[in-house]
Formats: sequence, C-alpha cells, structure tokens
Amino acid sequence: MNYILNIETATKRCSVSIAKEGKTIVCNEIAEEGYSHAERLHVFIEESIAAAGISYSDLAAIAVSQGPGSYTGLRIGVSAAKGLCYALGIPLIAVDTLQSLAAQAKIEKGLIVPMLDARRMEVYSAVFSSNLESKRAILAEVITEDSFQEFEETLYFVGDCAGKCKTVLTKENFVFLDEIVYPSAKEMSALSYDKFLKNDFVDVAYFEPYYLKDFMITTSKK
Repeated sequence: MNYILNIETATKRCSVSIAKEGKTIVCNEIAEEGYSHAERLHVFIEESIAAAGISYSDLAAIAVSQGPGSYTGLRIGVSAAKGLCYALGIPLIAVDTLQSLAAQAKIEKGLIVPMLDARRMEVYSAVFSSNLESKRAILAEVITEDSFQEFEETLYFVGDCAGKCKTVLTKENFVFLDEIVYPSAKEMSALSYDKFLKNDFVDVAYFEPYYLKDFMITTSKK
C-alpha cells in the first residue's frame, strides 16, 4: 500500500493527513490566529501516524504545500517534510497550495478562483477549471473592480479574502463560497498521489517554497 503523509502549513491552518492510495484516511488540523504551527505540526504528524495504524517506515512519500502563503508557515512545513524525507529515505512531493484550496469547491460548471490574503487589497490568486486544470497562472495582485473582467464564466471564489474582496468584486457571475477559507491536507491526498504515480518529485536538498512576493496592479482595459 502507498501511504503518503501530507503537510499543509501555508496559512493559519496547520493541517496533516495520511492518505492511502490517494484517499485521506486520517486528518488532524486546526486554524488559529496565533500561528501555532511550530508547536502543533509534529504533534499532528505523530497523532496521524498512530491513528492510521501505521509506522513511519510504511510511508512511501511526504507531500508538502509549496505555497504561495505565509513565509513562516511555509518554512515550518517544508523543513519538517525535508527532515522526514532525509531520515526515511523517501521522496518529497510539492503540491500547489492554491490548487489544493480550489479542490474543496465541488462544481460542475464555471471556474474556481482560490485567493489567499497577502495584506491590504493584495492577494495570491489563480484560476482553475472544475477538474482543477490551470486556466490562469498564479499571480500576486492587487484586487480592483476590474480584476477578473476577462472571464465570462461563473467564477467561484474561495479562500480567506472574501471579507475584503466582496465589496470590490461585484459582477453577477462572481460567487463567493464563504465556507471554504483555508487549504487543508485532506485535499492534498489525491493531488499528491497523482504526482507520486508520475514520479513527479522535487529535490529534497534544493527545494524551496514558492513565496511569490511581487505584486501586480491590475489596470482597467477600458
């Protein structure tokens, strides 16, 4: 059996899951204002391994959320993942944070826009189809009333930016799924297993999180 440990620490949510053949069987997570990742992460890993009834030697790979997101959160998650990969001699898988956030939206038609807060009106965003194919590259951008005007499809916005973006993004085809706030290791399971089957691994020694710090101001096309 291929067991994969998934680690998500890119936002205020610290999340760990164990997946078996791409299906989540255990998940431990918490979202706190104080960013308790450093204290919680290794406890969650131990608890998840125990709850799954396996040992570290049963793990086939470690998957980590690669960003964009919190600098400190990403460093904590990647450091833990690298350490485990080194110790166990298993591969490291990097999962797009925004794609795993988008995976929580179950839609049949339209597009999914995952957005993570980056202070003021700045966000990290991307656009995915209902089956999680990329329709627009990840951007660090300042949200204005002209953002996403090029899309005619229904756009489903997910992430922790709803509060500050709803008053700006007001087109009729814009829908906010308020219940989906932070990415979770649960949704990493299928994505990491797909990469595992394709041998899509990253170099344990040289891999760095995707911080995406530069911001782009969207201007009107009118």
